[in-house]
Amino acid sequence: MLSSAVSKLSNTLRGGSHQAGRCLTALNGSVRDYSSGAENDLVVIGSGPGGYVAAIKAAQLGMKTVCVEKNETLGGTCLNVGCIPSKALLNNSHYYHMAKSQDLHKRGIEFSDLKLNLDTMMEQKRNAVKALTGGIAHLFKQNKITHLQGMGSVTGPNEVTVTKSDGSKETVSTKNILIATGSEVTPFPGIEIDEKTIVSSTGALSLEKVPSKLVLIGAGVIGVELGSVWQRLGAEVTCVEFLGHVGGMGIDMEISKNFQRILAKQGIKFKLNTKVTGATKQGENIKVAIEGAKDGKQEELDCDTVLVCIGRRPYTQNLGLDGVGLQVDNKGRIPVNSRFQSTVPSIYAIGDCIAGPMLAHKAEDEGIICVEGMCGGAVHIDYNCVPSVIYTHPEVAWVGKTEEQLKEEGVEYKVGKFPLVANSRAKCNNDTDGLVKILGEKTTDRLLGAHIIGSVAGELINEAALAMEYGASCEDIARVCHAHPTVAEAFREANLQAYFGKSINFG
Repeated sequence: MLSSAVSKLSNTLRGGSHQAGRCLTALNGSVRDYSSGAENDLVVIGSGPGGYVAAIKAAQLGMKTVCVEKNETLGGTCLNVGCIPSKALLNNSHYYHMAKSQDLHKRGIEFSDLKLNLDTMMEQKRNAVKALTGGIAHLFKQNKITHLQGMGSVTGPNEVTVTKSDGSKETVSTKNILIATGSEVTPFPGIEIDEKTIVSSTGALSLEKVPSKLVLIGAGVIGVELGSVWQRLGAEVTCVEFLGHVGGMGIDMEISKNFQRILAKQGIKFKLNTKVTGATKQGENIKVAIEGAKDGKQEELDCDTVLVCIGRRPYTQNLGLDGVGLQVDNKGRIPVNSRFQSTVPSIYAIGDCIAGPMLAHKAEDEGIICVEGMCGGAVHIDYNCVPSVIYTHPEVAWVGKTEEQLKEEGVEYKVGKFPLVANSRAKCNNDTDGLVKILGEKTTDRLLGAHIIGSVAGELINEAALAMEYGASCEDIARVCHAHPTVAEAFREANLQAYFGKSINFG
């Protein structure tokens, strides 16, 4: 039947692009290379989660693919100085914190002479990064993707020039160009980052010793994650945030309030509605000047390390975009249509380079869908179903609408909540901080949003994302049998309360 379907679709698209022909052939499991000469079907600039995934998908669909990466290793920010190394440190620092805080003793695991070997912890992080970046290189080889190391720039609608480390240049002709260059740390005006004592998220992943006192500028996702790492390892952490809440943009305010309370209980201090006006080094000491955003009250904080986490900005400069008439918006993002196509038809863009949340998994999905679209396939992504996760302990995760958004949009909704203190698995694990909060449409019962604080929130949120993608109601989820005992039962119970008004194990 698949062969028949492919044949019919092939007839429909007969006479179309070579890429479409290859995609159709790929559906049937027999990819043939229709390219001729040195011409390529696609050049991807950037090998982060969006770029490398797009390159692999394109190659699987039979497109002759080149991927250009300016750094020595593949994987972009995420694998090298972002998602992967930070999660290694978050995981291992949590184990250390459990031992140091006597949590393990309370579980009957007794020991003495606890020590932190920061060098070994950093080595484990580096090994994880090395294995994964090397894995991408292997996948490129398997899929016959040409990898060019150097700075890629667009020198024509169908041309990319690669400037290599030795200064030599290589020009690559191609039918399509995909810009997947990601983002970079947003600098703080007036504060110079040296990545030693005044650090960005990059430097915070490789500190040579645990700070005595760390001032964290910014309580967004990256800030609270890295602040948690160093607080667990022994630093006194004070977080200064201009907004009145933690967790960044998009978080539900009730969840944010609970999250801040948990982090404060762990030892992180917060100064919200407060702005940083400067930082001055005095020997090994740093004085951070702060000011109340509402009352103007001024204060100085003493520390030995400052971590600047005020966000990221698209990496779209020096790509030669002006030369082909491609303009970016006021935030440096490349405007694209629903097919990720820029105003230059042969040039596409995905990930942090375009509008939307700066998330690795969002870039991955866009990369896959974009190259499928180049082959004539359907292009669809529901950004409302893209989950967000903060990988502290407990984790915080959400997908869909917040209460604030529903109120602003005038949508009538109902709420279901279930605290983890009433969940049997969380109780067994002595890990009961958190809750599941469900938002359902009042009349149709359709799931509109899920917001979770819990040890496995990052895993559990995918159940909610799947349910939302397929239009499930709260009752649908409540009637699905969940294994016992699991934290996932809390998700079921919150949905049960949303549609029925009562849960089984709490109330």
